[in-house]
Amino acid sequence: MDFTAWPARGDRTRDTALLGRALTAWAGDGVRTETTPRTSAAPPAGPPALLYAGETDGAAVVLLHDGVRLARYTEPPAGAPVLVLARADDADVTTAASVVLARTGAGARYLLAPWIAEAGVRDLAAPAAAARELAVAPDGVTPPVPAPRPAGAGGCGGTTVLQLRSSARIVEDHAFLVADLGGLGPAHLSWTPLPAPGVPSRQPREATGPLGLAAWARSGCLLGPLRDSGVRSVNRWEYAEQQLPERAGRALWVCARAETWEGTGRADVVLETPARAPETVRPLLTVPDTAACGRFGQDVLAGGPWTSPSGARYLLAAGSRHVVGITAGGAVRARAQGRVFAARAPGAGAAVLDGRLADGGLLRGWTAAGG
Repeated sequence: MDFTAWPARGDRTRDTALLGRALTAWAGDGVRTETTPRTSAAPPAGPPALLYAGETDGAAVVLLHDGVRLARYTEPPAGAPVLVLARADDADVTTAASVVLARTGAGARYLLAPWIAEAGVRDLAAPAAAARELAVAPDGVTPPVPAPRPAGAGGCGGTTVLQLRSSARIVEDHAFLVADLGGLGPAHLSWTPLPAPGVPSRQPREATGPLGLAAWARSGCLLGPLRDSGVRSVNRWEYAEQQLPERAGRALWVCARAETWEGTGRADVVLETPARAPETVRPLLTVPDTAACGRFGQDVLAGGPWTSPSGARYLLAAGSRHVVGITAGGAVRARAQGRVFAARAPGAGAAVLDGRLADGGLLRGWTAAGG
């Protein structure tokens, strides 16, 4: 189930003049062209498929697919036409479920896949609130979805997402979240909860249940920096928990991995402590162009500074399930058995972390500045 299963929709699918202008624009006739990262602007190798042609908020819009890319051609009521190209290879039932047709002051309009049976809008910051149902037109176009609320002082603003449900003819009871991160195709949001002791590692799952929504309420601030970077999916992986020193409560170690359409990934590591409100959470560290925290990088060790309620400074660290020992060097010299580490860090300076894996291998850890 991908874009090849989409029919041609819209009230201008027989407007040969409009379609001709869209094809000519993609052939490179000087129309302003925008591309997502690492998307080729070359003309299609063969005749592209027509997915949509119609009027959207006063503009003529044509959506085409050549098997690996989406092309959205727009003729606005005033101004020059614009062609937007984005990667869409290896799309699936979630990443081919919706496309942004237009963005205006009223919000974003989406064209939904023919297999979407229900659509609603959520604010990630309000996980207990019910999704607001969208009245989708017969041709699959949604009404405008308002943009997230602006950030306040020290915050990151709201994060509006779509909650979509596939038809039971495709898969039974499959609902999922997608977030508009500035591209043509919204990014699929999933989560991997902390595994129980002795239980095999869990796989990413949909974040539409109460626990998944509560988890993403704490990670919504991570989505803003991902805008316009060609992200196709983001998985929130809870990989370790730790009892904080001085009986300061329980902390959760999270690695949020953003996968891009061209295959690269970015990892944001967050230490979630009881004293921090979700709107103030920021990554402890960010690692670009990495396979870590995903299918091909399942071992991770990260650490950083933490100040206790008494004012004492510590270096905290935690590893994923295969880590059985942690050693710190540099500004902090200490060692711990198991997956978690805590040591006093009275002075400034860089620390170096190394992990020992259950199979005897070594894992170099990431350390946030100031640790």
